[in-house]
Amino acid sequence: MDQHTSRTLSRRRLLTGAAAAGVAASLFSGAPAQAAGDGFGLRIVDRNENGGRLQYYRFATDAIEWDPAVNILLPDGYHTSGKRYPILFLLHGGGGADFRTFHLQDNIVNLTAGRELIVVMPDASTGWYSNPVSTLAGPRNWETFHIGQLLPWVEANFRTFAEYDGRAVAGFSMGGFGALKYTAKYYGHFCSVSAHSGPASLRRDFGLVVHWANATSAALDLGGGTVYGAPLWDEARVSADNPMQRVPSYHNKRIFLVAGTSPDPVNWFDSANETQVLAGQREFRAALGQAGIPHEWHERPGGHYFRHDMFLRDLDGMLARLRRAG
Repeated sequence: MDQHTSRTLSRRRLLTGAAAAGVAASLFSGAPAQAAGDGFGLRIVDRNENGGRLQYYRFATDAIEWDPAVNILLPDGYHTSGKRYPILFLLHGGGGADFRTFHLQDNIVNLTAGRELIVVMPDASTGWYSNPVSTLAGPRNWETFHIGQLLPWVEANFRTFAEYDGRAVAGFSMGGFGALKYTAKYYGHFCSVSAHSGPASLRRDFGLVVHWANATSAALDLGGGTVYGAPLWDEARVSADNPMQRVPSYHNKRIFLVAGTSPDPVNWFDSANETQVLAGQREFRAALGQAGIPHEWHERPGGHYFRHDMFLRDLDGMLARLRRAG
């Protein structure tokens, strides 16, 4: 598991950039698209632009100490259609996942084949999609990077609809939480939100998810710092990020929730994660129902993993809600 020490990070800058560029070049070839440019606090330090669907960029930014990357998956025919497309921000989980995970492990290229949608898959380390209370590893302002820098950069460099009805956000595990958080905090940004095995309640069970976020971010991203503060939390930040405390912010949005009902009892990680996810999503669903907010939810057998069949169903729903390409 990547501990993100300075030594590992410097090596990761080189290796992940080369690996992602190589994968893109080997899978997708053709005439290059119009080159993307710097802006919004991002300076491109590595890229692989090509005539196929998968585009790769790595940035220098003051928001993050090391150079984070993004894979951008374009729809079939993007380079010749002249159309504008809705976008999906697809957010990875923690524990060593990165911007390549949906591509290398989850077959995102085939899952989205034929869909008129731009999929943006950024790095997030194990930073819980937050600007942390403290860091001992240099800047780790993931929320600033994603919302303040990357989102406007994508919309300036690709043919998108830079509007509420043109954007969806979804994620798995930590990324599912990030999707719910960003949707509530930035109400006018996303019209559709999806949490695939993502926690929706931070304060239940004596704040177990907050403690988990603090512990994992300290070990894997912040060099001993924490997202929410320890031993005392920054209570205002917890409240601002907690989907359960932001229920009115989900009005007039499409909401899609998935959780597993039978995690592996022998696997502590699987059981602890999905048991908490399921309980938190049930609490959140009850609050949405009480507030009269429509939502689609699914409880499926199994534990803490990204379910491809549920993602395909989710895609159908989000494309029905999003502005259509044209």
